Amino acid sequence: MNAEDTTQYRYDAKLAGEIEHKWQAEWEKQGAFYAANPVGELAGDVSAPKFFILDMFPYPSGRGLHVGHPLGYIATDTVARYHRMKGENVLYTMGYDAFGLPAEQYAVQTGQHPRITTEENIANMSSQLHRLGLSYDSRRSFATTDEDYVRWTQWIFLQVYNSWFDPDAPRKDGRGNGAARPIAELEELFASGKKDTPDGKPWAEMSAKERADLLSEYRLAYVAQAPVNWCPGLGTVLANEEVTAEGRSERGNFPVFRRNLSQWMMRITAYADRLVEDLDTIDWPDKVRAMQTHWIGRSEGATVRFNVPENNAQLEVYTTRPDTLFGATFMVVAPEHWLLGGTEGGSANDVETLTVPDTWPEGTREEWTGGYTTPHEAVAAYRAQAAQKSDTERTADAHEKTGVFSGLFGINPVNGGQVPIFVADYVLMGYGTGAIMAVPAHDDRDWEFAKKYNLDIIRTIGPKEDPYGHDLDESAYTGDGIIVGSANEEISLNGMDKAESIAAITAWLESKNAGFATVTHRLRDWLFSRQRYWGEPFPILWDEDGVAHSVPENMLPVSLPEITDYSPVSFDPEDADSSPTPPLSKAEEWVNVTLDLGDGPKQYRRETNTMPQWAGSCWYELRYADPLNDEAMCAPDNESYWMGPRPDQGNVSGGVDLYVGGVEHAVLHLLYARFWHKVLFDLGYVSSSEPFHKLFNQGYVQAYAYTDSRGQYVPADEVEEKDENGETVFYYKGEKVNREYGKMGKSLKNMVTPDEIADEYGADTFRVYEMSMGPLDVSRPWETRAVVGSQRFLQRLWRNILDETTGEVTVSDEAPDAQTEKLLARTIHEVGEEYENMRINTAISKMIVLNNHLTKYKVVPREAAQALVLMVSPVAPHIAEELWAKLGHTDLVSGQPFPVVKDESLLVDDTITCIIQVMGKVRARMEVSTAISAEELEKLALAHDRIQQYLNGEPRKVIVRAPKLVNIVP
Repeated sequence: MNAEDTTQYRYDAKLAGEIEHKWQAEWEKQGAFYAANPVGELAGDVSAPKFFILDMFPYPSGRGLHVGHPLGYIATDTVARYHRMKGENVLYTMGYDAFGLPAEQYAVQTGQHPRITTEENIANMSSQLHRLGLSYDSRRSFATTDEDYVRWTQWIFLQVYNSWFDPDAPRKDGRGNGAARPIAELEELFASGKKDTPDGKPWAEMSAKERADLLSEYRLAYVAQAPVNWCPGLGTVLANEEVTAEGRSERGNFPVFRRNLSQWMMRITAYADRLVEDLDTIDWPDKVRAMQTHWIGRSEGATVRFNVPENNAQLEVYTTRPDTLFGATFMVVAPEHWLLGGTEGGSANDVETLTVPDTWPEGTREEWTGGYTTPHEAVAAYRAQAAQKSDTERTADAHEKTGVFSGLFGINPVNGGQVPIFVADYVLMGYGTGAIMAVPAHDDRDWEFAKKYNLDIIRTIGPKEDPYGHDLDESAYTGDGIIVGSANEEISLNGMDKAESIAAITAWLESKNAGFATVTHRLRDWLFSRQRYWGEPFPILWDEDGVAHSVPENMLPVSLPEITDYSPVSFDPEDADSSPTPPLSKAEEWVNVTLDLGDGPKQYRRETNTMPQWAGSCWYELRYADPLNDEAMCAPDNESYWMGPRPDQGNVSGGVDLYVGGVEHAVLHLLYARFWHKVLFDLGYVSSSEPFHKLFNQGYVQAYAYTDSRGQYVPADEVEEKDENGETVFYYKGEKVNREYGKMGKSLKNMVTPDEIADEYGADTFRVYEMSMGPLDVSRPWETRAVVGSQRFLQRLWRNILDETTGEVTVSDEAPDAQTEKLLARTIHEVGEEYENMRINTAISKMIVLNNHLTKYKVVPREAAQALVLMVSPVAPHIAEELWAKLGHTDLVSGQPFPVVKDESLLVDDTITCIIQVMGKVRARMEVSTAISAEELEKLALAHDRIQQYLNGEPRKVIVRAPKLVNIVP
């Protein structure tokens, strides 16, 4: 037999590829991973316990996957396979969050419809995932761009739109009041007179437009004029997080402009307290809970009213420290604030419309004017400058806090003092009231501003032991203590502590109608519009009077029209009167329609904004549970089976059993999804108050990247490593390069794809390597050269069962010896425990120990071989299926139960390692019986050959802690 013949059954990349292709086809043929539903087209036997495991929705990028992307997917697949072996009905699938800006940008550049690009990317990513052997229920897969999915996304939007938040409505979960109710109930309250309209005008006397405008003030989805980050180059509004500190788009580096646009908003702020309070009902990492709590930013304080005589107006500010009101020496309003009048985001031509004084008033200090002749010029110029900055740039810590005096004064309600009102871009109109009061004596930023502009600094609180001891000329005093200098003829806060004084001054303000207690949140209402083509159209029609109407359910989905030009409608960013227009406005025949909504044919105009990409990812878990349902988003029986509260969860939250994804989605995606789910829960469409019960954040796969002398990245796989005088250096084509460590990606030229690794080693080897690199929640470095170690583990497993020369099974039916039996029992027990807790790396290490142990046999006992194959199957399923079949089984290993320990006594340790110390230092170790007596242990320790050299006769003292420790004092 020649050398080639001796290795024809050797487990290498070629054979692995053949095995993997074979079993992937067989799994699909048999529907091996199909999960049964209680009702509907996917109905089946649901007597087994259910387990719903979910990966965060991926976007199908044209770049495809690199080896970092599948980390979480392989982990969830391993866990899903393990739970099936436990006898559970496991729902595990994958879809695609397919609307997105990259496809639209490509369409703008090439004219190719974004659906073509998107579907090509989905096909590529699906192929890559399929090759990894992920055990998805393929019947449940979809993309957010599918017409049927768009239909139900639009349907959910209409449920939100046709709802209002009733603060007095009892919650279905019994955790207090405040819940969404149908808007029809609010209409009935107004119509019956049980609820007064804000201006007292009877509902019956209102026009249709007046009624619509009133209801809009309550709807959970509404239209408002909102200051936004408009990016003409991308043709859309950007979130603050998508804008750089330089005021440019993160994607494409296009300039971004502040504009007031008519935008759809979601009233997520109504749910702010619930979103915080309900975090205690779910099993999430503490870090994510803290991030969500901080983002929502609940705070308690007071709203204070300052009269502005020059404009005959009242300026409201929110403060968490009303106890320092006597020390308020200036105020700041956003450049866009209504108090200033003029055109929002204005230019130098706004002088005629600004509602600020014509001349600088008496008392104006030179530092306040910015060098301008009049308040008109100063405010108009400052506004124009602010309009060119993003919110991110304006509020960055490094941004210099500049301002200009508006020429207006507010009257402090506690002492009647004049408080100059400044205009400053670090205050945003979209946050709070767009105005703040400043107490420079007790706030570092206010102190710096006051010093810069020569403003008064008045002490109102100081250390209890010496309230006047801190030198305010040196810095602000920001600590607690007792109140000083805070009294008028009606109230004195002097001598009070912080809590007492806040309560006292708030009550006084309320008695004078000069303020009121307020709870506020950092969280803003969710801006839900995008000026894009490639997104879900809003199911909204506008009539000739400007009243919005829901598209009837039988007319859903509202599909995107076919257009040939996907670029945004251009506008002049320097022209304050110009307005960005969405691409959909070009499809005039689609936009302007005649429809009968129940009261005869009428002319309507479709909404031309589209929904953000967040919309589709807010509810996909519900559609996974019932993906083929034409009658409902998700049948109640299927929803309650997969998502409903369970007794072991206290019947409170329910939701997906395990949700795995990166921590980068810790705030926005999870917050938005929770909000939509809670609205659906309040309205009775879902049975759980939370969508995701347990959350797990996986780490990242990182890699080395290399740059040349120009700072340009070079191909990482072509870099050579050399040792020069004991120092490791790196060369690319003979030139020395620098090494850095971080993310993996095509732009850094260090991208390794899973296809490359599968070609060279096989998909199972790739899976084992990814899972064995370290704890799943910790980031880890990629090292291609280390992959061979995982391949050797699988090759050794293969050789323990098969003859590489003949391909014949070599196991025996003889029972394993006592040592093997004990190790096998311990491995089964521990590997199951590690899988259960997602410690897959340690599960693999324990299987490696057993696998190596079995190599001592010329012929491995069948009992041990089969148990090891079963344990390996969740993480390396293809080779496990092949070996299981070779062992004579006709059923899939994927459908077998996880091995169990038949004799629990095998898990009890008979021996333990005892440490022997001399004068407190470890000098020897020995294996002893766990039941050894103290007397016997002392004798063995003193007789140990390594201890004898430290003894000179009888020791003075021997301390015995049987069976683990003996400490000898010679």
